[in-house]
Amino acid sequence: MNHYPEAILKLIDSLSTLPGIGKKTAERLALHILHAPDHEAATLAGDIIELKSSVRLCDTCFALSETERCRICADPARDKSVICVVENPTDMAAVEKANAFTGLYHILGGALSPIDGIGPEDIRLSELFTRATPKEVQEIILATKTNVEGEATAAYIQNRLATTGIRLTRIASGVPMGGDLQYVDPLTMQKAMEKRYGC
Repeated sequence: MNHYPEAILKLIDSLSTLPGIGKKTAERLALHILHAPDHEAATLAGDIIELKSSVRLCDTCFALSETERCRICADPARDKSVICVVENPTDMAAVEKANAFTGLYHILGGALSPIDGIGPEDIRLSELFTRATPKEVQEIILATKTNVEGEATAAYIQNRLATTGIRLTRIASGVPMGGDLQYVDPLTMQKAMEKRYGC
């Protein structure tokens, strides 16, 4: 691969740092970009720069947003008495695709994993507990993944909120053990939301 000019090698190296992109795929992408019309390459570069400069985290739920409050938190039609707790934005997107949930979200930014050194202070649990006021919130749906880390996170939240009087539920049937929410089809996600159970 070292027969390429330095500029191509640098782009291949950069592209290969992306998830799921190996050296061969990065090489194909770099050559595609090289041979693409100038306006396409410029548009791609501009979109990446705009993404980095304009996208931030919602101040309330920590979803990806271009404003202080994301479109879901700012929507007056959403049920503000129900919060669905997920690990990351892709999990939130999976729930939204199912069109089975009309409440708000809280994105933790990960899950508890003592083996990896991720404790309660490393994800957005304190922010969740601040939002979980019985006056405003009637139900919290725990939609963390069904693997060991997700279950541990759900259990930790249950223990911390057990005395608040807020109804705690867990998404139910249809989501496989160890499954990743972003790969669950919309119909399965809809059924899981409908059949959630008390913790």
